[in-house]
Amino acid sequence: MAMDYVRTDGKNEDFIENCRLLDMDLDRRVGRQIKREKYQKFNQLDEIREAIVVYDHGRAVGGGAIRRYDDENVELKRVFVQNEYQGQGIGSRLVSLLIEWAAQLGYRRMILETGELLAESCAVYKKLGFEVIPNYGPYADMPESLCMAKTIQ
Repeated sequence: MAMDYVRTDGKNEDFIENCRLLDMDLDRRVGRQIKREKYQKFNQLDEIREAIVVYDHGRAVGGGAIRRYDDENVELKRVFVQNEYQGQGIGSRLVSLLIEWAAQLGYRRMILETGELLAESCAVYKKLGFEVIPNYGPYADMPESLCMAKTIQ
């Protein structure tokens, strides 16, 4: 199955819609156990300049982004592949392309925040070489958060 991975930014309508679907999926999967409202301020799209939308024959089926954290670190944000497309390697390819893009931009390390309840996501990140790190920045006092990092250069 040939997917198109298109570079864009946080203003892309397909990317914004994919983020809305991600939020709905997270509410369904972990919303009963985690008060997700406290995460909203960390998931604003206005600072996202590098995003990728995945298309299947012109239909957006996934996406993700990176956002500058500091001079050396870039944060992986808003990665989601729609349910019927999961399990086909699309998420792994998407994250790999975002890692390549971050390296091209000169970042040395990629960091991310996820949750232990999101077992599939954690498995993808571990497969791609991410390792658990102490919770950083805004997630330091959120025990339900799981932070990971990968050296990219």
